[in-house]
Amino acid sequence: MSGHSKWSTIKRKKEKTDGARAKVFTKIGRELAVAVREGGGADPASNSKLRECIAKAKANNVPNENIERIIKKAAGSADGDNYETIIYEGYGPCGIAVIVETLTDNRNRTAGDIRHYFDKFGGNLGTQGCVSFMFSKKGLLVIEKEDNDEDKVMEDALEAGAADFNADSDDVYEIYTEPDDFGTVMEALAAKGYEFVSADVSEIPSTYTKIDDEEAAVKMQKLLDILEDNDDVQNVYHNWDMPDEPDED
Repeated sequence: MSGHSKWSTIKRKKEKTDGARAKVFTKIGRELAVAVREGGGADPASNSKLRECIAKAKANNVPNENIERIIKKAAGSADGDNYETIIYEGYGPCGIAVIVETLTDNRNRTAGDIRHYFDKFGGNLGTQGCVSFMFSKKGLLVIEKEDNDEDKVMEDALEAGAADFNADSDDVYEIYTEPDDFGTVMEALAAKGYEFVSADVSEIPSTYTKIDDEEAAVKMQKLLDILEDNDDVQNVYHNWDMPDEPDED
């Protein structure tokens, strides 16, 4: 994992979501509710999916009272919206591998939207499994370097059970975990006073691909933007080796 930092991608996404906090809160709220209904109840101690969602919510500055309200409402409602998780896989411009995770109450609408986006921006939607073999599910915790000593953070992370540590970014430390260890490692580091810029179980690509053509890079960025802006899309993963400041129109 070392030798390649994806903080530029995370930071870029964070900068975008900071300008659309209501949309981010809505998406995370939906994810929390589904985790309660499908993951084993409202107790994060026994519901690992809910623990992951709570960590993601906190890293995105969702207030604790909002989190508690959503969980309580989901636990007390037998009805709720009938959301299902659907994963789409495909290729962006220049063969960039893309995985799109959705939560939808209308699979026909969502499938039509996703296919249209790929077609519009020079990609194509593929079949299940066409790109997922290039990714591994890992927990990813991001901590700012400022005021945090590298050796101390690495020691604390590995002691907590982290699988890998990356300090190649100029701004942050990246701590990787096995999916099942994510909650435990996060809680152990939080107990030591660490705050997370980002905390989530993500699909991490095994290799990254550059786009040398400027027009293709613009299309790729527009594809990511429109996917992330869709209300049904929860997460977008890709293996584009993004420049620090992608060119845009």
